[in-house]
Amino acid sequence: MLALLRSLLHLLWMGLTVVPWALVVLAAAPWVESATVYRMCRGWLHQVVWMAGPMLGIRNRVHGWYNLPTDPNARVVLLVKHQSTWETFAMPVLMPRPLAYVFKRELLSIPFFGWAMAKLEMVHIDRQRRAEAFNRVVAQGQQLLDKGIWMIMFPEGTRVPRGQVGQYKTGGTRLAVATGATVIPVAVTSARCWPARAWIKRPGVVDFSIGPPMPAHGRDPVALMAEVQQWIEAEVQRLDPTPHA
Repeated sequence: MLALLRSLLHLLWMGLTVVPWALVVLAAAPWVESATVYRMCRGWLHQVVWMAGPMLGIRNRVHGWYNLPTDPNARVVLLVKHQSTWETFAMPVLMPRPLAYVFKRELLSIPFFGWAMAKLEMVHIDRQRRAEAFNRVVAQGQQLLDKGIWMIMFPEGTRVPRGQVGQYKTGGTRLAVATGATVIPVAVTSARCWPARAWIKRPGVVDFSIGPPMPAHGRDPVALMAEVQQWIEAEVQRLDPTPHA
């Protein structure tokens, strides 16, 4: 019962704060630079992640910081294990560079949250038009990478329950190969605290493990994604072995 009350409290807090935040973003977006809009949005996410500590008892633990490039001109595609909404909130807070998500355009219709997202430099795709969607990802991804923005994608496409493996699609590695970027895999154990599509969140530690850089130039996207999947799933099993036992 206590976990449910704490979860509802955090959800209520997000609901109450997202409205004024989104209205400020919508009002400011036409007058400020895109980098400023990103910092405004990241600020709200930072509060969501921070408040999950006292409200939910959830904290992050990051492994492998040394695998992130320090060159400000580095072109990076982050490919992240997708277990819950938590990593979509936490990754912009944790990463040292601005991130651009690739996501389905339907999310833009979410009141306030989606409206504010529409003001960010992100890639919105129509999954019903796959060829057109990928061309859009490459074209916009190239422009964003040129600005020093890192691309972030979830190769499984949707949230996968704890202990399960989704189908890893090659869109992320195809983007990296097409743009000459470096792939960095990221393993996540968020589902042990914030399960997908669950109301109740549990206290604990969410591990983010940053994997070794994988240059994509000249690589086969399918083989590269197989390497990404192998590393991520082995790392998830190492960090959170119980569901796999």
